[in-house]
Amino acid sequence: MPWIAASLISAFFLGCYDLFTKHAVRDNAVLPVLFLANLCSATLWLTLMAIQALHPGTLPATFVVAPLRIAEHGQLLLKSVIVASSWTCSYFAVKHLPVSIAAPIRATGPIWTLIGALLVLGERPSGLEMLGIATTLASFVGLSVAGSAEGIHFRRNPWIGWILAGTLFGAVSGLYDKFLLGRVGFGAATVQAWFSIYLALLFLPLAVGWKFRWWPRHTFTWRWSIPLVSLALLVCDFIYFSVLRDPAALVSIVASLRRGSLLVAFAGSLLFFGEINGRKKIPAVLGIIAGIALTLLG
Repeated sequence: MPWIAASLISAFFLGCYDLFTKHAVRDNAVLPVLFLANLCSATLWLTLMAIQALHPGTLPATFVVAPLRIAEHGQLLLKSVIVASSWTCSYFAVKHLPVSIAAPIRATGPIWTLIGALLVLGERPSGLEMLGIATTLASFVGLSVAGSAEGIHFRRNPWIGWILAGTLFGAVSGLYDKFLLGRVGFGAATVQAWFSIYLALLFLPLAVGWKFRWWPRHTFTWRWSIPLVSLALLVCDFIYFSVLRDPAALVSIVASLRRGSLLVAFAGSLLFFGEINGRKKIPAVLGIIAGIALTLLG
């Protein structure tokens, strides 16, 4: 099915996004990275919207942003608030955790999306889906054991709570995406354009507070990976939003496929960041992938 192939391509860029994010925030101030990455995305879409306004018919229909009513702007602003909450939690956690710990935890997102689909959409899991949930949770425990070898104790490390919160907000965002694109009928370009613009505006006060030292803060260093964070996310999300417009696409399966990004992020963490105890984490990572696969087969 085309939407399955597109979901896998989105997963590749999502894995690249995880790696670029780790490079951008490692030993760096998080809030300026968040703001500048989103400013890059917002600037691109504002440029395309200006071209659309000044030269109608110039852009391909795929990149045309539809006019919105005030209520529709409110719906997209709500999405931006959810994602801003997810990213704030995740970026701070990724800064303090190895990618080989953070990426597998984030990969459990499809499980929480499935649980949300059960509660909100009234879906009922098959036996394989239930087995997938159990396998993923068991692997999560195994990952915590491997992480303890690096001094990362899941119950005592506050950043584990942050990455879990970011993952849960991400699952809520996934369910809301299906509502916006599959039921309300927003176009992918419209959602991504305004979502990017509102995110930049939401992070602006935080960036200003960081600039004027309203609280104790870390120093910021510009890195080439910051615009690459934006680029990888733009490609990843545009494909993802396009997939969710397909009536045949199931949000729980799309979410599961996208978490194949774990393979890219995990391999990259060992190759580029030289993270320790990688081999000890492989069984838990494979278990999480198996849990996602079982959920998909279900």
